[in-house]
Amino acid sequence: MKHTEIKALLEAEAARRNDAAELSYDRPDPLLVASRFQDETVALVCALFAYGNAGQIVKFLETLDFSLFDADETEIKAALKGYYYRFQKFKDVAALFIALKRLKGVGSIESVFYEGYKREESILDGLWHFIDTLRDLYPYRSYGYDFLIGKVPKKPLSAGTFKRYMMFLRWMVRSDALDMGLWSKIPSSALLMPLDTHTFSVARKIGLLRRKSYDMKAVLELTELFRKWDSDDPIKYDFALYRIGQEKLPLIRPD
Repeated sequence: MKHTEIKALLEAEAARRNDAAELSYDRPDPLLVASRFQDETVALVCALFAYGNAGQIVKFLETLDFSLFDADETEIKAALKGYYYRFQKFKDVAALFIALKRLKGVGSIESVFYEGYKREESILDGLWHFIDTLRDLYPYRSYGYDFLIGKVPKKPLSAGTFKRYMMFLRWMVRSDALDMGLWSKIPSSALLMPLDTHTFSVARKIGLLRRKSYDMKAVLELTELFRKWDSDDPIKYDFALYRIGQEKLPLIRPD
């Protein structure tokens, strides 16, 4: 199948998926929880815990009390005692809440991302600056916490896909029936693909991605292809591609 044919099919699938009904308990997604609050801090928590089974992610997120961002740190630790999710123990969950609470006292998540982004108009520079800032504000270390918020890689192009952050940025920057569009400083044209195992597998299968390694180079390769399709909004195809992989659908749908 030619790229022009695949593009037409993905355009149609993206338009079909651009519906709030896509976010439901029948088809769970962390955006289901994040979209209720329309808040960048809540959305980041939802994105960072977005690994594993989608239903279990939603179930865990719905147990969290996001009003704790207004509580003092001692209260946060006490309230989250006993909470855990896969690699994160309760101390890791509490650490994230405390770090983000401290960040709220400094500025918005958007402003921190933008501070790094504006130097070279690079999403990755914005992300590295954000991670460094969060770690400086609350220098807590553990396996679970490091997995949750990530580390600035020494060799970015050989690093992982940072899918959860890229998905969060999609939610914040794009605005449609699914994505919230809460930010205004970073354009949708600068976004990178939130490449996960589903989108990676589908993109490889249908010939959109040549790279065999699941890494940042693959993210950039697929994003650049999508920029040729739509320079203003290259990752509008992300959710459709993700659902095709998640639901194990053929790209060509029967009429």
